[in-house]
Parts: sequence; C-alpha cells; structure tokens
Amino acid sequence: MSEELVTVTRREVGGGVVAILTLTREARMNTLSRATLLRFGEIGRELAGDTSLRVIVVTAAGARAFCAGADLKERQGMDQDAIRAQLELYRTELLWLERSPVPVVAAINGVALGGGLELALLCDLRVAAPHATLGLPEVTIGIIPGAGGTQRLPRVVGEARAKELILFGRRLTADEALTIGLVNRVSPEGEDVLEDALRWVEPLAAGAPLAQAAALRAIDAAYEVPFERGVELERLFYDTCLRSQDRVEALTAFAEKRRPVFQGR
Repeated sequence: MSEELVTVTRREVGGGVVAILTLTREARMNTLSRATLLRFGEIGRELAGDTSLRVIVVTAAGARAFCAGADLKERQGMDQDAIRAQLELYRTELLWLERSPVPVVAAINGVALGGGLELALLCDLRVAAPHATLGLPEVTIGIIPGAGGTQRLPRVVGEARAKELILFGRRLTADEALTIGLVNRVSPEGEDVLEDALRWVEPLAAGAPLAQAAALRAIDAAYEVPFERGVELERLFYDTCLRSQDRVEALTAFAEKRRPVFQGR
C-alpha cells in the first residue's frame, strides 16, 4: 500500500497496554475505502494474538472527521456487484472489533456519519469531541445503512429513537448523542478527545481482563439468545472468573489494602 491508512500505536495506561488505531486519510475525511477496510482486517489478525492488550481505542487523524463513511469517490467507479462486495468487507474486516475480548472504545474526533458511525457502533464504548456530529443519513440519498447500522443503533438507543434518526437522516451534536446514550462521554471543551479517552479508560486498562471479557460476552448474549439461555451463559462466564487467579489476587489485595494487579489468568 502507498499509505498506511490505519496506524497502530501502543500506550501504557493505568498499568496496561492500550492499542490505538488511527485512521490517517484526513484529506479524504477518513473515509472507508476498500484498502482501508482490508487494513482494519489485517490489524485485527495482528492483534488477535497479543495477550498484553487491555483496551483498544479507535480514532482518526485531524479534528474534522472521525470517519465520514464510505469513500464516495471510489464508489463512483463501482457497479452494483462491486458495491455488494464492498459491503461484505465491512463484515469480514471490521467484525473483530465487536467480538474483541478486550473493551474497544471509539474516540470520535469529528464527523461520524454513515459507515463512520457504524464503525463507532462496533465499539463497546464511545467518547466524542464537543464538536462531533453523528448520524446515519443514508436514506436521504436513496439507500439505507448497509454495515449493521439498522441492527446496532436500535440496541444502543432503542427502536423508536433509531427509526427517527434513520428515517429522517438526522445528524446529532455530541451533546444530543450523549443525551440519548449514543455516546458515553463528551470530552471537555479544549481537551483532545484521544487523550481524554485514554484517561477515561484507565480503570479498564488496570482491570481484570478475564472478568471484562466474560462481562462483554454475557452482555452480547442478551441480544442473541432467549433470556433463560442468557442466564445460563452468565453462570458459565461467572464460573470462569470464579476459578481464575485474578479473583484470588483481588481478594488478597482487598485483605492487604492494596490495589490488585491482574494478570488475566
């Protein structure tokens, strides 16, 4: 590739390692080209074996855009079959973010529209800069969200609100997104959203990895299986934590009045 498209850096935060994935197509509003999607998939395969990771943060270069969605300039040269193939890449190359055993946080530094918001919805948590704009405006150009937006947005903000946002193609300010629960936090005015997000996730980076992974799996199961089966899975995930060395460490640290040091074992 002539450009890296998405960079990966590592920072130690709260005693744990955080991987920072940064979209670097600032001149193109960090849009999702085919090569960018493939780069995300490549990163997912690289990080899959990294047991040192405690959190993943997805952000972008510049202050204008987190991701303005599909690269429409690239789309102009595609026929319908090519566009269908591109949509499949959203699933094959990005789905690992949603299934990651470590928490994934979007640090939304600007516009997050269409596929850009769908990228943020793949993350477990979202932090937005005060000037960020979020929305799924696809119906205004005669299509619908095609990278999971119609499925994930209702799970985050509720069915009625999701229908309103999608059908009207509404664009939300960061404060509006916070009010409806689309983002978890809006960074203070004048603060860099990435740095604010890294400070915010310190407890996650220092937390118990097995317990966090189990909690994420149990919560995800709530949308995939009937309630009774979900409760059964919760018990199974709980038992994994119960038998871990991290649980023993937590009890020992409590007795010794110190901060626990979790190893993910």
